[in-house]
This record gives sequence, C-alpha cells and structure tokens, in this order.
Amino acid sequence: MCDRCLIQDQQGTRKEPDITSELPRLAAVTRPTRGPGLTGSPVVSYPHGGLARHANLPPGERLRVLLVEDDEGDAFLVGELLAETNSMIDLVVATSLSEARQRITDVDCVLLDLGLPDAQGLDGLRQVLEMSSGAAVCVLTGRSDEHLGVVAVAEGAQDYLVKGQVDGVLLTRALRYAVERKRADENARRLREVELRQAESARLERGLLPQPLMTTDQVAVHTFYRPGRHAALIGGDFFDVVQTRPDRIDLIVGDVCGHGVDEAALGVELRVAWRALVLAGVPDDEVLPALEQVLMSERRLQEIFATVATARLDLDANRATVRLAGHPPPLLLSGGRVAPVPAPGGRLLGVRPRRPIAYDLEFDTDDWSLLMYTDGLIEGRVGEGNERLDVPGLSGLLDEPANREVSLPELPAWLVGRAERLNGGPLADDVAMLLVSRGGGR
Repeated sequence: MCDRCLIQDQQGTRKEPDITSELPRLAAVTRPTRGPGLTGSPVVSYPHGGLARHANLPPGERLRVLLVEDDEGDAFLVGELLAETNSMIDLVVATSLSEARQRITDVDCVLLDLGLPDAQGLDGLRQVLEMSSGAAVCVLTGRSDEHLGVVAVAEGAQDYLVKGQVDGVLLTRALRYAVERKRADENARRLREVELRQAESARLERGLLPQPLMTTDQVAVHTFYRPGRHAALIGGDFFDVVQTRPDRIDLIVGDVCGHGVDEAALGVELRVAWRALVLAGVPDDEVLPALEQVLMSERRLQEIFATVATARLDLDANRATVRLAGHPPPLLLSGGRVAPVPAPGGRLLGVRPRRPIAYDLEFDTDDWSLLMYTDGLIEGRVGEGNERLDVPGLSGLLDEPANREVSLPELPAWLVGRAERLNGGPLADDVAMLLVSRGGGR
C-alpha cells in the first residue's frame, strides 16, 4: 500500500482513509503544501491546480468550494480529482465544523464529510446548512447508505456522494449542478417572497380605496381610479363621497404631489382626515384649513403639497358649493353643454395657509352631471408638440357627439381612453375621477 493511503494520526497509530478506490498514478504525487486561502488562513493547495487561478478566465466562471474533511489523505485526493479535470474550482479545506465556520464566507458550495471530530452524521449536516447561508451543500462520505442519502437530501443537502464512487468528472459536475440547484431554489424562494409581499400590499391598498358613504338615490356617483406607479393599486391621488344628511352630500378629489408609496400613504391620510372632519360636523370654511394642518404635520418633506377640490351638494335646493385649493375646476354637463365651474383657483395646500373661497353653483335643471378629476387626466400631450390637453381640451372631449353614446358609468374610463390616444400612450400621472349625476345627467 502506498504512503498516501496510510496516514499517521496524532497518537502514532495508523488509519485508512475513507476512500475505497484510488488512481494508481497518484501514488507518486507529492504531498500538498500549505498556502494562503480565501480568508488568509493556511489551507491546502494542490500542485496540479486545485487552487490555481486561470488568468484568462473571468472570476465568475470559477467556483469556491469549502471541503470539510478531517482526513488529510481524503482531502488530498479530492484536490487531485478536481485538478485532473481542470475544473476551475478553488478548494479550501477545513478539518472541523468550528474551522469551517470561519472559512465559509463567500463560498459557493460546501463539500461535507459526515464523520468529523466535532460533529457526526446528520447533526453535522444540519449545522452546516444553518451556517451556509446561500451556499450549496453536498455530502461526500464513505458511508454507502441509500437511506442516509435520502434523509440527507431531505434535510437540505443538494447531493449525496460516496467516496470511491466518483471520479473527477462526476465530482466536478455534481458540485456545479449543486450550485445551480441552490441558486434556482434561492431564486424561487425570493420570487415567492416577492409574490407574497405584493399580494399583501395589494390587499392593503385595496382596503385603502374608499367606499362612498351614501344612501340616497337622488343622485348617482361613478368613480374611476388609476395610479401612475407600475403595478400599484393606489397613488397620491384620492377621492371620497360622504352623505351627512338626506339632502346633503360632500365630495372631495385631491392630489398629493409625487408618485411614490409615501405620497400614496399621505393621500390616504388626507382622505380619512377629510371624512372625519365632515362627519364630525366641522364648519365648511374650517375643513380645508384643518386638512392643511394634517398635510403639514404628516408630510416627510416641506416641499410636499396637495391640491384639492371639494363640493357640497344641497339636493333640496339643487345647488352646490365648490371650493378649490390649486386644483383644476370641475366640469358641469347640463343642457347638452359642457363648461368649467368658474370657482376661484385658490392656493395649494401646504404652501401658505389661506382659506379657499367658496363658489355657489346653481343647477338650472334636474338633469346634470358634475365631473371632478385630478390633473393626471389633463396633463397628457395633444399631438406631437408640447401642447397639453388641459381643461379646454377635456371640455372638448366631453362635447364630442361620440360621448353621447357612452353611458354615464362608462364615461370616466372613456375619457381616459381618449386622453391616452391623444397622448400617444398611457398617461404618466395618477388619475382619479368622481362623476356625480342627477336625472339624465346631461
């Protein structure tokens, strides 16, 4: 038997390595030398290239493998098997789990023997799986036990290899396949986590969309909402409808500047605050100033502002009171005509506090509609220039004969479709609309 096959232990006794088959040509190979490893600690380096780097190969094509093996002869043979196949694998050796814990950083795969000084059997595998983080784990043992192999894979190992039954090609292939399987498992796990977070966020966002608080059948309210954020359900725009008396309905449409999650959350806060103020019976002239206080206390940056349009409908008197705070005016559809409500524009909320001026709107007939919207609807381009749709363009769309064939519930979506065709693509900003109608609505 060759020198390499019999190893002296610390007590001077001899033991045979676990490997049961050897290559005859390895008998004359010199012992491995010690050199710096990936962590700067002494590790085994192999004269035939187990640790050598190919200067012409991208670093990403090489694997870093940590061999946890207390038998020096077995560790040497693993290095030779990898070296003879030009495997492009950098091998680091640890002789115990405690040593492996120090060397496991930044390795792609752990090649583990199940018989170690400080761990035996599946207990060692469980400890390595716990410490290995994103690294693949393969078992390399002298135990040819099919049941143990099944249990090891069930515990989380990517493969179970028996010493003496693998050559360099099989070992290299097993390590590379194990790394790819681990990466695929990690990608699947991360994808599942993302899907769960998205589903949770969607449920949360859906719950934050308002349900009109209205019982009367004297008017009908149709809503439309489309966030500008990709794959989002809510954005910085908001709307709400609250009926406080049989003859009185309050409506609001608002827009927080920005398109992110923070702006969406602030929009929800403002909507909820407005509903609370209205239900609490706060005087009309005090509602928007109180809402501005909420905005200024909750915004994350002083540059954040909001625009708001409110309308209080008096159904018995067939009239409305409109207040604007830097927001586009509502459009009145009545008698076959479309016209912007000439309410004073007011000042943005959060810039310099000032009470919006109320405008009283008298409806001439019992057939009318009031369209309240955010500026995302009118900021799209018209044609190839920089001209925007704006309020006159939106009024023109509502004045087109084609919209007469569109039912009132479908009218908001129809307007968005027409605006997008004129824009040459989807609208970039959030869009929120409230269409409240009485009688025939036109």
